[in-house]
Amino acid sequence: MTDSDTIGVGIVGAGFLAQTRARCYGRVRGARISAVASRTPASSEAYAKTHGVPTVCADLDELLARPEVQIVDLCVPNHLHRSFAEKAAAAGKHIVCTKPLTAYVGQDLPEGIADGEVSLTPRSEMLKVALADAQAMVDSAKAAGVQLMYGENWVHAPSFRRAQELLHSSEAVALEMRGWETHSGSHTPYAKLWRYNGGGALIRLAAHPIGAMVALKKAEGQSRGESIVPVEVTCEVADLSLAAAAGPEPKITTGWVDVENWGCLTIRFSDGTRGVAIGSDNQLGGMESHLKVLASTCQFEINLSPNNMLRSYAVEDGAFGEEYVMEKASTQAGWNTPIPDEDWSSGHQAMCDEFIAAVREGRPTASDGELGLEVTRIIYSGYVSAAEGRRVALR
Repeated sequence: MTDSDTIGVGIVGAGFLAQTRARCYGRVRGARISAVASRTPASSEAYAKTHGVPTVCADLDELLARPEVQIVDLCVPNHLHRSFAEKAAAAGKHIVCTKPLTAYVGQDLPEGIADGEVSLTPRSEMLKVALADAQAMVDSAKAAGVQLMYGENWVHAPSFRRAQELLHSSEAVALEMRGWETHSGSHTPYAKLWRYNGGGALIRLAAHPIGAMVALKKAEGQSRGESIVPVEVTCEVADLSLAAAAGPEPKITTGWVDVENWGCLTIRFSDGTRGVAIGSDNQLGGMESHLKVLASTCQFEINLSPNNMLRSYAVEDGAFGEEYVMEKASTQAGWNTPIPDEDWSSGHQAMCDEFIAAVREGRPTASDGELGLEVTRIIYSGYVSAAEGRRVALR
């Protein structure tokens, strides 16, 4: 493959997610991270040095002006997604945007409002604003003739894709789906405030199984020449860590300011089937990402994390030096599941492969802006349901 066939990627951001993207794009044949821009020059320089990125840009505008950049991957905070995506689309660049596609972070409020006041906005208003932002991103990409690709890794995970293939071959109906992403909680203070995340465990964690369920039912409908879409949600949210004060010092993250650390959302689809998604910051022992599919003639258990391809036992923490075990694992002691290639098993690698292929071949991808828009609609309708204690119709 010649240099002229190589797809150039511009990374915006230099944090945890941008590091993951660098590892994945580095293994995609015919792709190269051509430029990086982040909030601080020092972060950009360090990222470029670590990953062999040839060009460091002072800002997004400079990165968008680079002709070798064909895809812009937005690894930036939620409040920047819409404006950055619209700029990228106007510059004729394809866009990858991490989840959630958009979030309500007080973008319609006056400047200078206190952090804790953002969450006082009625949930119905949050739904309206977040949906408008998501729709604007989808529309700007369509108008510019570029792709908006939604960074939902679950949809591309090998275990999910294989289960989807088997479900298709069986011609069975997915009747009930139960999905969850759980761990012991984010320790960054920004995760504890609505202003910076647009919600808590529901939007940070449950967004993954929600996106996977919507994609699975859509594909199932397409295989039968039907349209299967989410039509109604019910939801509950809570900060369960508050109850931990009655016991010994908790090992989970506490101190959530105005967001939930647990959320449970039920989706009713247009064919009458159901999906239940849970996001929780109350699980010790490492991250668990799981989707169970109960179908009319079969069932599937999809374990993105942990999986038992490798198990380890150590008497004490530090037995393996500084070696990484799995995301959110707090100790090496006892039994553990060191994941051989977390980028592969989680779907991040296949997602980057797919996005590059979609741009090269000029075809759409399963995790597009429309999926991100639907997930936004479901999550914020869920917040309305939790606040008002009622079922919320999506259509």
